[in-house]
Amino acid sequence: MNAVILAAGFGSRLSEMRTPKPLVEVAGVSLLEWSVRQMAAVGVTRAVIVTGHGADDIEARLPGIAQATGVALEPCRLADWSRPNGHSVIAGAARISGNYLLVMADHLFSAGLLQRLVAGFDRSTGVALAIDRGVEGPAIDPADATWVRCRSNGRIAQIGKQLIRYDAVDCGAFIATPDLAQAIFEAIAEGASGSLSDGMQRLANRELAETVDVTGELWIDVDDPAMLALAQVMAPAILGLSAAQPISHQVAA
Repeated sequence: MNAVILAAGFGSRLSEMRTPKPLVEVAGVSLLEWSVRQMAAVGVTRAVIVTGHGADDIEARLPGIAQATGVALEPCRLADWSRPNGHSVIAGAARISGNYLLVMADHLFSAGLLQRLVAGFDRSTGVALAIDRGVEGPAIDPADATWVRCRSNGRIAQIGKQLIRYDAVDCGAFIATPDLAQAIFEAIAEGASGSLSDGMQRLANRELAETVDVTGELWIDVDDPAMLALAQVMAPAILGLSAAQPISHQVAA
């Protein structure tokens, strides 16, 4: 199974950490390494890591992460990483033939969430997005969340950060077919900025954007100091760590 991990952005709200956001540590391990470990746990054997800001530092870590996880890691560096994240998806998807698991390097997911998502990996068209219908709670930042309004059949009707009516939140984990990158490309050609949501909305308009309801599973978008502090607290529950054993020993195992 292949994956694309987006790790190109500046991460302005964590810039005080003075390290690229994918290398910020939770429970003593970088967010990027947690992402790769989470991918390995659900059967990913190869991942394309899309880099941009801090690319030299991030790419220098990849051989060690690959050795520790058993996942083959391929860097894909963007020349202009300031563009919206859909450009990262297009670049990463160009290195993969067929379907892939798509995640952001700053998200942590429970094993159960990803297992429920990848159960539908072998799809022929469109995209599937993990959604959480619990739209309130300390791990959800209303100012930064991407909201989802679903059709009665469970497919996405609308997706975006500015929705007024919604019934779920985007968890940041997708099963993508080649249709997703193509939809983003088409949206850009029509004048859109090129965000991932632009492509998702285009597929939603064609009823090709499905959802996987993972309500009740733990996840967090580590996007600012408050969420980083919360992630440190939630890490044992999300990542299945034992409070009685040092984190370094559990990661090594």
